[in-house]
Amino acid sequence: MTEANVTVSDAAAKRIAAIVGSDPGKSALRVSVEGGGCSGFSYKFDLADAAADDDLVIEKNSAKVLIDSLSLVYMAGSEIDFVDNLLGQSFQIKNPNAVASCGCGTSFAI
Repeated sequence: MTEANVTVSDAAAKRIAAIVGSDPGKSALRVSVEGGGCSGFSYKFDLADAAADDDLVIEKNSAKVLIDSLSLVYMAGSEIDFVDNLLGQSFQIKNPNAVASCGCGTSFAI
């Protein structure tokens, strides 16, 4: 599979490592794209115990992120970030393919 150049920020890697480390039996954060949400597509975040055959595996520091090949089509060139501000804490995807997104940052359109 072609490397789709999805990156993980330092802040996201640190938070992913902390979350995964607190859940025995889980080894990675799975990021996927699903139909739905207020803008057409939405991101889903789950803890995973192993990579599937078609997953892109991104490792940074002590964090591991898994993205399936179908979701990767929509996420090419994206950066996974973790933001901690007055609005709260959340993972955010900076996706250059999205032409619109919602205020909550978890839904987008292509």
